[in-house]
Amino acid sequence: MDRKSTNGTCHLLGSSLISWNSKKQACVALSTTEAEYIAAGHGCSQIIWLKHQLLDYGVRLSKVPLYCDNTSAINFTKNPIQHSKTKHIEIRHHFIRDHFQKGDCEIKFVKIENQLADLLTKPLTRDRFNKLRTELGILDIKKVV
Repeated sequence: MDRKSTNGTCHLLGSSLISWNSKKQACVALSTTEAEYIAAGHGCSQIIWLKHQLLDYGVRLSKVPLYCDNTSAINFTKNPIQHSKTKHIEIRHHFIRDHFQKGDCEIKFVKIENQLADLLTKPLTRDRFNKLRTELGILDIKKVV
């Protein structure tokens, strides 16, 4: 109703889910690409925070993969030149570009049917919900008891 997108992130260490986030974006995006680009930026900020936390335990990570299902958003991240299609996006959302160039993270394409964060942001069919839940390692409590 308010035209704001909901973005979600799942953070895995190895195959273990260690944190997740789902939040309505603070601004209205003019396109799906912009919404995905902003969401990727939020995911990148979480990656940077987690990398700093892991340093306390002696774990150094470089080029942490960040998965995105929108090729245009991926291209915006990789293209350091500000062009007409991104000039309206607030500067703070270009955070991801800096960290991509520094090598803190690398943005990779993931097919939409394999996007784990959809579990947090979209209404799903029962089969897709169960598939994504299983891939995240979340157990069905009814089957465990």
